[in-house]
Amino acid sequence: MENEMKYFDFEICGVKRKLPFVRIKEGLALASFVCLSDTELIEAVAPELVKKLPPVDYLMTAEAKGICLTYEMSRLLGMKEFIVARKSRKPYMQDPVGCTLTSVTTQAEQTLYLNGADADKIRGKRVALIDDVIATGESIRAIEALAKQAGAIVVAKAAILAELETAQRSDVIFLKEHYVFRPNEDGTFEPIRTMEEYEKQSQL
Repeated sequence: MENEMKYFDFEICGVKRKLPFVRIKEGLALASFVCLSDTELIEAVAPELVKKLPPVDYLMTAEAKGICLTYEMSRLLGMKEFIVARKSRKPYMQDPVGCTLTSVTTQAEQTLYLNGADADKIRGKRVALIDDVIATGESIRAIEALAKQAGAIVVAKAAILAELETAQRSDVIFLKEHYVFRPNEDGTFEPIRTMEEYEKQSQL
């Protein structure tokens, strides 16, 4: 059947999932990896990421998909709290800092905000930036910009998965390479591994 959902067989840290292929543009598709509500997967990957981190004072993430991962990692590290950058400016925020990004998954510009009180907490502290997936790196660069505006010392950038050329970077900690895909006319999906090919497909 032409409209039948197709899946990518995925395994990490002994946890197996069937990830549905989702077209995000004419020439681009994702094997949709959503860890937000996946307790089993988070409990499997968080300890492995914690093992790879250098000494840190705070973990920082952006809402929403990285929150559950960052919570579990902070718990394992014995931390009392972690820092969350928000996607909209909230009424409780005083003297917030902001940074604009373009994400592969949203295909739109977003601005991340960090509450001034949280900025004070991380000033001069060693901070690890946490995300579920790092693809083009735009999201993690925005979080890094926020952290640096607050005076934090960014000592690590970590994610469960890395896509595109991020998987070749030495400054990103990750557990497994993942892919953005090119949908073919015959209904199959082919991995895209370079930014050049990704940008070409993005123009379709």
